[in-house]
Amino acid sequence: MNNNNDVINLSYNFDSVIINETDLVDGGLRLLETDTSLVLPYNVVVRFLITSSDVLHSWALPEMGIKVDAVPGRLNQIVTTADNVGLFYGQCSELCGVSHGFMPIKVNVISLSDFYNLILNK
Repeated sequence: MNNNNDVINLSYNFDSVIINETDLVDGGLRLLETDTSLVLPYNVVVRFLITSSDVLHSWALPEMGIKVDAVPGRLNQIVTTADNVGLFYGQCSELCGVSHGFMPIKVNVISLSDFYNLILNK
């Protein structure tokens, strides 16, 4: 592991799809559960680069204090540090079209050692 003064450039992207209400497990959150969650390390500075390929969206995670517009043809950024471990949910917060209500965001914040194990075992 690196000490806290080192910079690690790690970039990844993925597709995430909403879980249908009929497929939810007990305790699953309607219109918020996804098949894949974004995994972030706890207490590490993270930079998000956000854009859109179709219309204006807004990537919002209220519990983490994040809300950034995703604008076609523009690259927006935000820097944050996750100060709590656990699952966090958000949604597109810009009325972007007919499927607006079906664009959930799920973030799983885990310990730094678990994060290293996760990325090293991919």
